[in-house]
Amino acid sequence: MFKNIFSTVFILLLYAVPVYAQSEKEVIVNHRMMMNDTINDKRISLNLPPHMKVHQLENMRSHVEAVQAIIGLIAEQNFIKASEVAHTKLGLTAEMKRMCSMFNNEGFRTLGFQFHKSADELAETLKTKDMKKSLQALQNTMGYCVQCHATFRQ
Repeated sequence: MFKNIFSTVFILLLYAVPVYAQSEKEVIVNHRMMMNDTINDKRISLNLPPHMKVHQLENMRSHVEAVQAIIGLIAEQNFIKASEVAHTKLGLTAEMKRMCSMFNNEGFRTLGFQFHKSADELAETLKTKDMKKSLQALQNTMGYCVQCHATFRQ
């Protein structure tokens, strides 16, 4: 009986070891690919200190959440609330002006100001309750997100 159990465990281990080794090898390959992606990343680094990186990532996540909320509100045809979200969460508020002004990279700073101004334009367009114009304004605002992420990295 012990012989059968031992044989079964031994056979299972023989199959498990190559699977583990293969998984470990895949991890190493994936890690190398990620390192190469980082090395080959031609976007401009903002060279932010760690505390600013964390803050900037929080801001960008907040912006994505705001866009998601705006899309949902447009779908519900609640254009006034969508306008409020666009202005307060994405617009060029005094706080956003201050934060954008802190960046040393002129191109990033300029793009940030353009993004936030476009969000204020989006907010005004949403007040018209015109679905087509609102979506076009949202597309314009999102275009700045795409341009920024294609140009800059942390």
